[in-house]
Amino acid sequence: MAELQEVQITEEKPLLPGQTPEAAKTHSVETPYGSVTFTVYGTPKPKRPAILTYHDVGLNYKSCFQPLFQFEDMQEIIQNFVRVHVDAPGMEEGAPVFPLGYQYPSLDQLADMIPCVLQYLNFSTIIGVGVGAGAYILARYALTGLTSSIPEMILGHLFSQEELSGNSELIQKYRNIITHAPNLDNIELYWNSYNNRRDLNFERGGDITLKCPVMLVVGDQAPHEDAVVECNSKLDPTQTSFLKMADSGGQPQLTQPGKLTEAFKYFLQGMGYMASSCMTRLSRSRTASLTSAASVDGNRSRSRTLSQSSESGTLSSGPPGHTMEVSC
Repeated sequence: MAELQEVQITEEKPLLPGQTPEAAKTHSVETPYGSVTFTVYGTPKPKRPAILTYHDVGLNYKSCFQPLFQFEDMQEIIQNFVRVHVDAPGMEEGAPVFPLGYQYPSLDQLADMIPCVLQYLNFSTIIGVGVGAGAYILARYALTGLTSSIPEMILGHLFSQEELSGNSELIQKYRNIITHAPNLDNIELYWNSYNNRRDLNFERGGDITLKCPVMLVVGDQAPHEDAVVECNSKLDPTQTSFLKMADSGGQPQLTQPGKLTEAFKYFLQGMGYMASSCMTRLSRSRTASLTSAASVDGNRSRSRTLSQSSESGTLSSGPPGHTMEVSC
C-alpha cells in the first residue's frame, strides 16, 4: 500500500483565546478502488481509539466538520483523541476533475477503503462520526469490518486482550506480519472459512468422539480458554490429557515453547515413545500438578494426569475434568 503524498499543513481557522494552531498531516493512499485522502490531527493516545469522520455529499471534511471541532467545548475531547478526517475521492481541496467516463466507487466500496486507511496508520479501533452519506459508509464498514480491520480481528483470535493491551514485542511482530502480509486477501478467505465452521458436536460417551489419544493445551489467559475447557469435558477422559498453562496467552507455542515441548514429550511417552527422554522443566516446577510414580515403595501411579511413570517415564491422560496448571 503506497503513500502518494504527505504534506505538513496548518488548519486555517479562527483560534479561541489561548489556543494554538493544530498541526495536521494530509496523506493519500492507494486502495483497490482508487486513491483516498485523509487528514490526521494530533498524536495517537495509548489504548484509545481514533476519532474518524466521514462527510456528507457536497461537502468535504472541512466544510462538514470544522465548525464542530472548532467549538470551544469540543477542545477537551480533541485533546484526548487523535482525529482522522477522510475525504471521499475527489472531494478533497484542490482535487482534479475526474476524466470523462470515470466510474466512481459505490458506497460499499468507499467503506472498503477504510481498512486501508487504518492499516496505513496502524490504528486498530475507531470511533466513527459520519453525516448523511458518510454515516452510511461508516455503518457499512461496521457491518463488514466489525469495527476492526481483518488483521486486528485475527490478532484478537490469536491473542488475549491482556496480551494485545500489553503490546509486547511478540504482539508487535505478529501485528506487522499479518498487517503487511502479501497474501492478506488469501488470509481473509481462510478467516471467513473459519468463521463459517460447523460445530464438531463431540459428546462424551456418545457416537461422535475422538477415539485416539488427545492432548489439549490452552493458556490460562487465552481468548478461547472456556471453549477448550468445554471441549475437554466432552472427550473421553481415558484418552485425553488436558494442560492449562499458567502465564500463557493464546499462543503457548510462542510464549512458552519450553513448557510445551516438555509436555509434548510426556504425551509422546504416554503413547509408548521416547521412554528414555530426559525431563527437566516440568519435573522441577514448583507448582505443576504432576503426579510422580516414583514413590518409595515403587508403586506405579495410575493417575491420568500428565504424569511420569517410575520405570519407563511414560505418560497417561487425566481424569474427567482434571487440569494441570504449569507456572514454572
